[in-house]
Amino acid sequence: MIDIKDKKDCCGCNACGDICPKQAIVFETDIEGFWYPKIDNEKCVDCGLCQKVCPVIHSKELKNNDLPQSVVYAAEHKNIEVIFDSTSGGAFSACADIVYKQKGFVGGAVFNDDFSIRHFISNDKNDLAKLRSSKYAQSNLSGFYSETKNLLENNENVLICGCPCQMAGMRSFLDKNYEKLIIADFICRGINSPKVWQKYLGSFEERYGSPVVYSKAKSKEYGWRNLTQKVILKNGEAKYETRHESLFTIGYLNTNAYCRPSCYDCKFKDFPRIADITLADFWGIEKYDTSMEKDLGTSMIMLNSQKGVNFFENVKARLNYIKMDYNTIFDGNLALVKSLDPPKVDRAQFFNDLDKMTFTEVANKHFNLNRPKSNGIKYILRKLKRILGLAKLIAEKAQFQIIPILQTIKYSNFFAKGIFLSTPHCVIEKHKTAKIILKNGYFSFGVKGVRKSKLETRLLLREGAKLDVEGGFLIFYGGNIEIHKDATLKIKNDGKGGGFNINGTIICADRIEIGKGVMIGRNVTIRDNNGGHYINRQGYKNTKPVIIGDKAWLCEGCTIMSGVHIGEGAIIGAHAFVIGNVPAHAMVSGNPARVVDEDVLWKY
Repeated sequence: MIDIKDKKDCCGCNACGDICPKQAIVFETDIEGFWYPKIDNEKCVDCGLCQKVCPVIHSKELKNNDLPQSVVYAAEHKNIEVIFDSTSGGAFSACADIVYKQKGFVGGAVFNDDFSIRHFISNDKNDLAKLRSSKYAQSNLSGFYSETKNLLENNENVLICGCPCQMAGMRSFLDKNYEKLIIADFICRGINSPKVWQKYLGSFEERYGSPVVYSKAKSKEYGWRNLTQKVILKNGEAKYETRHESLFTIGYLNTNAYCRPSCYDCKFKDFPRIADITLADFWGIEKYDTSMEKDLGTSMIMLNSQKGVNFFENVKARLNYIKMDYNTIFDGNLALVKSLDPPKVDRAQFFNDLDKMTFTEVANKHFNLNRPKSNGIKYILRKLKRILGLAKLIAEKAQFQIIPILQTIKYSNFFAKGIFLSTPHCVIEKHKTAKIILKNGYFSFGVKGVRKSKLETRLLLREGAKLDVEGGFLIFYGGNIEIHKDATLKIKNDGKGGGFNINGTIICADRIEIGKGVMIGRNVTIRDNNGGHYINRQGYKNTKPVIIGDKAWLCEGCTIMSGVHIGEGAIIGAHAFVIGNVPAHAMVSGNPARVVDEDVLWKY
């Protein structure tokens, strides 16, 4: 019978549980959230099947394939909607399409209703959306091996995908080659604790007062390289955390704190690969081909068997692809050949704290241990370097001219890290009772595309007016911003982008709010007032606040009128005249603007 003495010798693939004819194996979860097999001695007949099927015990003989060297492609799906919804370039979806077309079955990891993860298989193409994209915590395969084998015994076409150790478990469980089976794995850095994953998701409700109802790893809306975790809360709000903001991602990538013990001594790295096809992100593709450089995701496809090569011939029609030199696969994918480094935190203490503290508290305690001390010569040199760097940036943006440098000094709030970056030909008129409030970012005013241009950029703040900017924003040259008496222009950004292109106009007489990551095109006008003109209609108001939701896109020449609320992620078409509210993720066009599409996602 199988007997786990060292946890690194169990990858948690669940194959032993499926092979046991007496159901004598149950799985118990430890303090770290990983499951391990436990034998019921009263049921066990000591048949040895659990040891026979264990991929860790038999890793050396399992690691073989019939190609001397993998055939490598870079690829992206021809359907951009699939790319947006995929972790990389949509290669898995293209493979799945072929099997569905054959009336076959496709299996992989899916979320349960509580965001725990299991392996699932079906022949319903509508299930592809939940199979696609990575989950980044260990999935439970109980029953999956048996179900897959039954389908193969019934001569069905089958495509399955999972971690290399899980797919090795499948090879061992099946114990024979099925012609109609395609096994895909991926380049796995290490699989995370389901317990930690659940604690991370729970942190959103702790922080925002509403539970998570949707989760997407590596959302493309802020670009592939940002590794953005997107969640939607029950209250309808969407939250985005890049690799530098998500404490879960920081813990995974920076500290190696909570992967399964077997990941630190993985038996399934390097070559030969067990799977017919290996999928991954093609990091560094821009060095070899710029046509796929959209920051939307490019798939690396490694064909490891002749069966994989033959299958891929049918997949090609759904992809834009380039055959790559074999040696290109290593630069951005060290995890292909190297196991995870040991944790950089006290792992035992981390998991003890996880039972007593919130995820945010645990992360703040353990992930910032190497934060530089606020004393000593190294700290002073770092501070000096930052100060000199800021001084250089101010001088360069001002093109070394004295007036914009003085404007920057006058209007910046250095203590709140709010920097007003002025450029030449900026005219600023501010009443003494008006306020410019800046924090945590660069408010770049008069940004020039043509450096020698003398196109004027204007900012007017009348009595009691307020410009309140958090997180920075870009105003390109030719802009005209007027904030009238006692009015407020509020911009709340998050460092993921956001700006107003050339010749933009904002006329604020009441209140205009611009959310995070809003991108505004050329010659756009936003106004919350009708210039003091009145018409004889009941309910008419001269001013009404304008609210522009996070990550909206206002295209060239559009006009946003008073009282308009634009939902998160909405797209306002070029030259649209907007007089009514715009739903989240809708696209509007025309005069007056009308909804022309819904559920639209976009990136810049």
